[in-house]
Amino acid sequence: MEIYVGTCGFPKSRRAIYEALDAVELQETFYNMPNPERMAKLRQEAPQFRFTAKVFQGLTHPPGSPTFKRTRGFKPGEKHGLLKPTGENLELWQRFLEAVAPLKPEVLVFQTPPSLRPEPYIYDFFASVVGGVKIAWEPRGETYRDPALIRRVAELGVIIAVDPLRREPPPGFTRYFRLHGLGGGEVNYRYRYTGEDLSRVAGILTSLGSGETYVMFNNVYMYEDALALKRLLKQQKT
Repeated sequence: MEIYVGTCGFPKSRRAIYEALDAVELQETFYNMPNPERMAKLRQEAPQFRFTAKVFQGLTHPPGSPTFKRTRGFKPGEKHGLLKPTGENLELWQRFLEAVAPLKPEVLVFQTPPSLRPEPYIYDFFASVVGGVKIAWEPRGETYRDPALIRRVAELGVIIAVDPLRREPPPGFTRYFRLHGLGGGEVNYRYRYTGEDLSRVAGILTSLGSGETYVMFNNVYMYEDALALKRLLKQQKT
């Protein structure tokens, strides 16, 4: 079993991250379409490092999402976003794939908003984009009201990303964990994981068997928590 511990974004210098951790999930690719030159530069900086990337919000979020305030050079239309299997979204997906390609990402992560309802067309969208690159989907909020839809999407080969301290890890050779902190609601970015929390994560990881697992922290203390988990996993091996 291979375990890759990392952070969502760069909370420290890139060099520090490359030296101390196993992976980074790029967040800049969510707010803006990837810049191919920037993607190539990151890959050249760390040829053996594992990058994943969060998919551009033009595919996942509604046109009125406040997150678009940080977006440059793209104005979403009514047929964009929310995983709709429209020609506009499928064209945008191809543009995203081409732009992010120089990074050679291990996984592309779709994170949908909590308000997204479990519409049947979500399955149709993923059926149209699977193949060629590993993709993961982190459902949130409303979407979890239809677990059958999530299972059907997983059957397409889509990795279902979860927080293992909140939801049971789904089966599969590749697993993708995103940890947003504990407490009320689905996220608590100011939460710092305790030794007991990290021991629980380590226990879950050792119970998974063969395959590969990405453990990506997405909280204020992501760097410190990722390092602590790596130390704990190393101690368990000795």
